[in-house]
Amino acid sequence: MPIVPKLIEKLQRHPKRIVFPEGNDPRILQAARQWVTRRMGAPILLGERAAIKASAARLDLNLQGMRIIDPEHSEDFATFATQLVELRRAKGVTLDEARKLLRDPNYFATMMVANSQADALVGGATQTASSALRPLFQIIPKHEHAQNVASLMVIDFDEKKVGSDGSLFFADCGVIPEPTAEQLADIALTTAVIARHLTNEKPRVALLSWASHSDSKHPSLAKIRTATELARAKATAAGLDIDIDGELQVDAALDLAAAANKKITGPVAGRANVLIFPDLASGNIAFKLVHILAGANSFGQIMTGLSRPAAEISRGSSAHDVFGAAAIVGCQAIDRKLLYGGA
Repeated sequence: MPIVPKLIEKLQRHPKRIVFPEGNDPRILQAARQWVTRRMGAPILLGERAAIKASAARLDLNLQGMRIIDPEHSEDFATFATQLVELRRAKGVTLDEARKLLRDPNYFATMMVANSQADALVGGATQTASSALRPLFQIIPKHEHAQNVASLMVIDFDEKKVGSDGSLFFADCGVIPEPTAEQLADIALTTAVIARHLTNEKPRVALLSWASHSDSKHPSLAKIRTATELARAKATAAGLDIDIDGELQVDAALDLAAAANKKITGPVAGRANVLIFPDLASGNIAFKLVHILAGANSFGQIMTGLSRPAAEISRGSSAHDVFGAAAIVGCQAIDRKLLYGGA
């Protein structure tokens, strides 16, 4: 069963508020309408009220159940500006500069999440990645156990039996171009924690490369081996129940027969549900190839390492992609004990 329907059921039991900085975009409005119709919580649309209403009218879309906020005219604008000055004092941000920043809906949305006025954020539908990510990096602190902020993509197959009932978690696909071994280890753990939260299945993490358990001393392979050992050590120290293996080729990670032919054994071999790529280029290329050639659903980028849930979606995203990303970050905002009892 695909992951999004499962997440919908969870959010119907534990509704959440998702803030969308690009409130008048047709795809955002369509995703927000689904959110309300399926009783998953309250969408918060940022932008000029008249522009949002005009976009909704063109779509013949009912705005009932959605909250609309024009940042500059919000009663929270002055408070957020003062807070932003404090947060960015080390960078010399003045009150006038803070007010200017908050006119950007991405900054205002991030301040809403930071102040618990929204449970999660989905942005990037009409912005460059840097514009959508900058406020998150500047305002939202890292998770207490994370050293880096990165991102993951959820790749979802309707029928294929790979990963967690057809779902795979790819990282990092959007933030760190050339991660070090230490960063790869951190990415492996933060991605695994989110995968566990969303699926309640034990993460089986494969750190990928172009060889599997080889004797080669090539630096690129040595980095993956080091990252694997670091990730295992960090998981043990943190008391995380995660299976981790590397370096692995992708067929040895996902296909039991290929793993057996290459004499790769263990709980990850052929059964990985989390794939950690050696660099951003390989991760980004891989998820787009799978999405286009295999027709798999892809949702993200889902930010990892932040203390609050957020997604930076592609400008090429459909309303379905937006809705899926919102469901993922919405479920991240639900306490895991509420989702799975004492798990």
